[in-house]
Amino acid sequence: MRSGFDALFDPRGVLVAGASSHPGKFGFVALHNILASGYPGRVFATNLEGGEILGLPVARSVDDLPAGEIDLVFVCTPPGANHTLLEACARKGVRAAFLTTAGYGEAGPEGRRAEAELVALAERLGILLAGPNGQGVVSTPSSLCAQIVAPYPPRGRIAVASQSGNFVSSFQNYAMQSGIGISRAVSAGNAAAVGIADYLDYYADDPETAVSLAYLEGVGEGRELFTRLRTVTKRKPLVVLKGGTTAGGQRAAASHTGSLASDFKVFDGACRQAGVTRAATVEEAFEAAATFATQPLPKGPRVAVVTTAGGWGVVTADAIARSELELVELPDDLRAAIDEKLPPRWSRNNPIDLAGGETRDTIPEVLEMVAAHAGVDAVVYLGLGIQSNQAAMMRGGPFYPGHGLERIVAYHERQDARFAHAAADVSNATGKPVLTATELAIASPDNAGPRTVRQTGRLCYSASTRAVTALEHLWRHARWRRRRGLE
Repeated sequence: MRSGFDALFDPRGVLVAGASSHPGKFGFVALHNILASGYPGRVFATNLEGGEILGLPVARSVDDLPAGEIDLVFVCTPPGANHTLLEACARKGVRAAFLTTAGYGEAGPEGRRAEAELVALAERLGILLAGPNGQGVVSTPSSLCAQIVAPYPPRGRIAVASQSGNFVSSFQNYAMQSGIGISRAVSAGNAAAVGIADYLDYYADDPETAVSLAYLEGVGEGRELFTRLRTVTKRKPLVVLKGGTTAGGQRAAASHTGSLASDFKVFDGACRQAGVTRAATVEEAFEAAATFATQPLPKGPRVAVVTTAGGWGVVTADAIARSELELVELPDDLRAAIDEKLPPRWSRNNPIDLAGGETRDTIPEVLEMVAAHAGVDAVVYLGLGIQSNQAAMMRGGPFYPGHGLERIVAYHERQDARFAHAAADVSNATGKPVLTATELAIASPDNAGPRTVRQTGRLCYSASTRAVTALEHLWRHARWRRRRGLE
């Protein structure tokens, strides 16, 4: 089956079957997205009329195409045409098919019979069958965007598999916003032949992927699923967002995917035993995956908070107290070292409130000494972007340029960029997670602080509470691995 997945995610050539010249049709959008994303392999198209679409010649039959040059067929043809289509594709050496076609298992008894026949045919032909009724597949290492919707996300280390196509789009949208990119993404559709666990198993051995992110509604063979997921999490972290956790959600899931949602308490307990990171919201799911993809695992639960203002530290301390993390008591030697860098009014405790006493180099120096201390396992840094926020007001005001504002604006923005780089550099040097949080990540994403965090390849959290939640997920997984001797 692995060769089929290789054909799905890294094809030498792609065929869009059922290509259309109408911009509102799936057959047009899929072809457009493949061409627009810069896919370097050969692209082919077929429909009954032939002609040309987007500058690409269109064949009337698969039989008119060369053999041995197409690995993946993206199917936009109706159910009645698909048996003949797959047989023709197999003769040309196609090894994977993604079907957007609806009208199968979700369409009642006749659809289920047609789906079973399609699965049997694909198995006989040796073609990996993704879908049907799916949204598409993305593989950024191959510059492949074979899907019937946007966007095409930046390249990164998160692999997505979802029972809902819309959540593939959601996670890709978050990748666009945050800069934390995607390696592979697939909408499983009806998952007639290839299920979520199959994709996750492939991702676990994929060198382009650091963490998998899945959306599940129905869970069929629960025991078998979690047996497989346990083998996945031993190799790489796995974040799961579960739909249908309430009675109303279960009814919606049944009508959406035709799957029966599982008992949530049982599901949650199984996730913990299998080392699966379960997220409560779509935002939490993406941020957890982004954190796994960009931060080292902590060796323990002890967290230090470095903040330029007291209130942020208090709220963050509350969040840590509610979590399975520990707000570490500041070691005496670390307190004494910080004393050398700050005026007496600093908090002298954890959270480490700098109390406005920082000079040009204070923040990088304090971050380094805190993260390097043996008694600290992770750091949350708050206050990035304040200087650049003021710089933006000066730049946009009536007194700029002039009055010496050019120099101070440039200095403020340069400082925030330095602080963002310092957080990443300290984390890389110590092998410890250093998470940066500021509401400016969404309130002013072009602010030099959060912008530079993105440039370092890390996530800038929009609230310290969200950073704490992501860090707690890292610690739980690290602890799960340690208890099983997987460090």
